Amino acid sequence: MQPFTLPEFYVPYPARLSPHLDIARDHSRVWARAMEMIDPPEGELAIWTEQDLDAHDYALLCAYTHPDATAERLNLITDWYVWVFFFDDHFLELFKRTHDMSGARAYLDRLPAFMPVDGPITEEPTNPVERGLADLWTRTVPDRSPAWRARFVDSTRALLDESLWELANINADRLSNPIEYIEMRRKVGGAPWSANLVEHAADAEVPAAVAASRPLQVLRDTFADAVHLRNDLFSYEREVTEEGELSNGVLVVERFLDLETQEAADAVNDLLTSRLHQFEHTALTEVPAVLDESGIDAAGRLATFAYVKGLQDWQSGGHEWHLRSSRYMNQDANPDLLANGLPQTPPGLPGLPSLGTSAAQIIPSLLATTPQRLRRHANVPFRVVGPTRLPTFSMPFGTGQSPHLDASRREIVRWAAAIGMLDPIPGIWDEHKLIAFDFALCSAGIHPDASAAELDLTTGWLTWGTYGDDLYPVIFGRTGDLAGAKLYNERLRAFMPLDGPPTDIPMDALERGLADLWARTAGPMEPGERATFRRAVEVMIDSWLWELANQANNRIPDPVDYIEMRRATFGSDLTMALCRIAQGPAIPPEVFQARPMRSLENAAADYACLLNDVFSYQKEIQFEGEIHNCVLVIENFLDCSRERAVQIVADLMNARIAQFQHIVAEELPTLYDQLELDEDAREALRGYVLELQHWLAGILRWHQGTHRYEEAELRYHPAVGRRPFGTPTGIGTATTDVRGLVTR
Repeated sequence: MQPFTLPEFYVPYPARLSPHLDIARDHSRVWARAMEMIDPPEGELAIWTEQDLDAHDYALLCAYTHPDATAERLNLITDWYVWVFFFDDHFLELFKRTHDMSGARAYLDRLPAFMPVDGPITEEPTNPVERGLADLWTRTVPDRSPAWRARFVDSTRALLDESLWELANINADRLSNPIEYIEMRRKVGGAPWSANLVEHAADAEVPAAVAASRPLQVLRDTFADAVHLRNDLFSYEREVTEEGELSNGVLVVERFLDLETQEAADAVNDLLTSRLHQFEHTALTEVPAVLDESGIDAAGRLATFAYVKGLQDWQSGGHEWHLRSSRYMNQDANPDLLANGLPQTPPGLPGLPSLGTSAAQIIPSLLATTPQRLRRHANVPFRVVGPTRLPTFSMPFGTGQSPHLDASRREIVRWAAAIGMLDPIPGIWDEHKLIAFDFALCSAGIHPDASAAELDLTTGWLTWGTYGDDLYPVIFGRTGDLAGAKLYNERLRAFMPLDGPPTDIPMDALERGLADLWARTAGPMEPGERATFRRAVEVMIDSWLWELANQANNRIPDPVDYIEMRRATFGSDLTMALCRIAQGPAIPPEVFQARPMRSLENAAADYACLLNDVFSYQKEIQFEGEIHNCVLVIENFLDCSRERAVQIVADLMNARIAQFQHIVAEELPTLYDQLELDEDAREALRGYVLELQHWLAGILRWHQGTHRYEEAELRYHPAVGRRPFGTPTGIGTATTDVRGLVTR
């Protein structure tokens, strides 16, 4: 019996089949034998037989996913997929089954030598994986730019290296939490690697000027998530019940949400659909805009759109292949597709692409997923929800409290008044509001050992970031002025010069505050630190544009996109950058680029962001008409009650704090050894981890002590005092009330 029935998939584009399929099948069989992946010499480990390779039919996968590739290019792409699947099975037999972590690390450490960005390969391959990689790299890179080579090397290394993460989890019998799983599956699952090959197959490189932009990154991530979640559904039986694998999305959701396997499969399919909807939204609305803003020429635009089309082809073709390959659980999905255990090629005229079976699925899949799409735009703003019953929050860390707290409380009121934050126009805050918020309480817990000047600086940044977050919906959100918001962001950048004084004169409180804080914070920094810190501020202010765009469309975000963008809207990079400053230059920059450190920071950021969403639910939903709240996002996505959504958010928070502890205890010591850090760097890193622990404990203490989220405070507005029950109130709503204009 299958563990569950495959759900109805969202397949909006018909799969097409390359006319060069048979050529690729014959070629891949010959190539795999030459690399000794099949029929290895006597005494060598046999991973596949020729019958295994034929049954998997990677040529069919590539003929579906790259239907317009030339015969020569399809042969090369197919060889890449034979290699990557062979690597997966080879690594499984040698290291996952034996739990040989040291052998796995030595095996993986050799592979980058066979894909140099510049220059020839100098190492001699010793096994089929190394031989295959050396051959493929030599055949591929002559046709690609240095920028593409660098991207492809990065995604290939991530695919290879993060196999250790899977192995470590298997050794520890550790199942990842859903957020961690999505992040790591992109690396170990290989879909970003596949996205690079889409460019190669179509001979259409994404222009370097936009390759790292948010829209193109979202396309890659949504493509990757959909590919991986689809694969998890089809491969659950093989991976979980036969191989004992833990890296499967259905298993993760099943255990985390305590669901039956069928319910978990359906939930994963809903998330797959949501990611595809996000892909479409980004391709239609964000990609054209970033091409315009970056001045991409006609050739670059055509290449980008060919890339988007290639990603769509891959989704549909990959689905069709999963229905046909003997590698997966698919018998009940299309029983006529398999005969004698071998995949069957769909009928079609010779030399012409076939639409396969997916064309018949388009209308049913559109109808099946319409409720989810409509629900995302059906939020009713300003509905009365009442206070939130707070769940139990896990917080294993403590923090002190700065002796300069009271002085910082007085100083922030003086500073905010001096720069104009408390002015009656635009009337966002007054002194009463600012005192009630008590940002100094937060900074006193985040940096308990800070000097008086350092504490004032942290309090200033917290105040400035929150003021900006409250200001944007009033100035730009209520009028839908996205263009004005983008121009205003460009003005803000002018007050963060990397060298020399600002080139503009600040015109309002937000600009004056930024100019002052930047001079005090970035002035003493080294140029590299200054650029990194500026980027942290830019990430936050640019994320406010994302919120404005969603608000204009009354569009509740996709769950994965929301979590990843919430780190930015909360200012996590900014506040963590302040923690890094305290440790000085002892920590090498490459440490912060390593996967364990990024995972550590993301886990901390997610805990803090989700904590804020629970506390601020009534403020945002009832008093501000907001849609950017994880409780609301989960309510909408799972179509569940608010109470259930709050508990899921709390469970995510507790899982992320447990992951934080796991990384500190298990992964960071290994990272220290791998990077051969000296004792000074190790001590500085231990200090940074302590800073993050203070950051987490301090943020929790502030939420428990501030009046910002209390209903009595929400009903107070600086311009009009109390308002009639039921009218929009709270921060940023004075412009909606005529009495507010009269009484100013």
